[in-house]
Amino acid sequence: MTITAEDVEAFAEQGAVYLPGLFADWVDVIADGIARNMAEPSEFGAENVEDGGAGRFFDDYCNWHRIPEFERVVHGSGIRDAAAKLMQSEHVQLFHDHVLVKEPGTPKPTPWHSDSPYYFVSGRQNVSFWIPIDAVRDATLRVIAGSHLWDKDVLPTRWLSEADFYPADDEYLPVPDPDAEPGAFDVLEWDMQPGDAVAFSYRSVHGARGNFAESRRRALSLRFVGDDARFIERAGPTSPPFHGHNMQSGDPLREDWFPYV
Repeated sequence: MTITAEDVEAFAEQGAVYLPGLFADWVDVIADGIARNMAEPSEFGAENVEDGGAGRFFDDYCNWHRIPEFERVVHGSGIRDAAAKLMQSEHVQLFHDHVLVKEPGTPKPTPWHSDSPYYFVSGRQNVSFWIPIDAVRDATLRVIAGSHLWDKDVLPTRWLSEADFYPADDEYLPVPDPDAEPGAFDVLEWDMQPGDAVAFSYRSVHGARGNFAESRRRALSLRFVGDDARFIERAGPTSPPFHGHNMQSGDPLREDWFPYV
C-alpha cells in the first residue's frame, strides 16, 4: 500500500482522499467476511426494508474479533501503515469495523452525518477507510470537502428513525442538505471499483444515495485512531455503545478492546 505525500495533503485539507486499488488484492477476503457477517449478524446488526419490500439496507459493526476475514485485513493488508501516514501518527489503534450493504433497488439513503459525535473518542488523529467490493457510481460515498475543519460537528441523528441522537442545542450544526442547496458545498464523490478506498476523517460530513442499480453495493469500513485519541463523555449513549469499558474522560482507549495494529 503506497500513500503519497499528495494523499496526505489531500486528506489534511479536504478531510477525504480517494485511493484507487488500495485493497484490490483483498476483495475476495472482504466479500467472504461480509457474507459471513450477514449470515451471522451481531447484536448490533440492523436492516431497513422500505414499505412494499423495496430493497434491503443492512449494516453491522464491531465484528472483527469474530469474523476471521476482517481480522486478516486489519493485520495483514498493510492498512496500519496507510493509516499512520494519513493520520500523521506514530501509533495506530483499531477502533471498529462497519459493514454496509445496499441491495439492488434500495431507496434508503445514508443520511448526511459525521461520525465524530456518535463516538466516545476525542482527538484529530483518526481515519476511516470505506472499501466497496462492488463497482459503485450513484450509490458511492459522498463527502463535503473541508467539513472536518468546521467549528462544530453536525447534529447526529438516528439513521432509521431520523430522530435526533442527542438533544439539539448550540453544540451542533444543523444537518446540511447539499442536494437542496446546489453549489453551497463542495461535494466529493467518486466512481469506484472493487478494492478502491476512500479515507476520510471522523469529522467529515458524508452520506450516500440509495442504490437504484441492478447490482449490490457491499462495503466494509475500517476505522482507526492515533496518538491523540482519548475517551470523552457524550450527552447520551454512543454508537457503537461498547458497554462496560470502565474508561474515564481523558483516558487513552484501552488496548485490550482497541488493539494497536
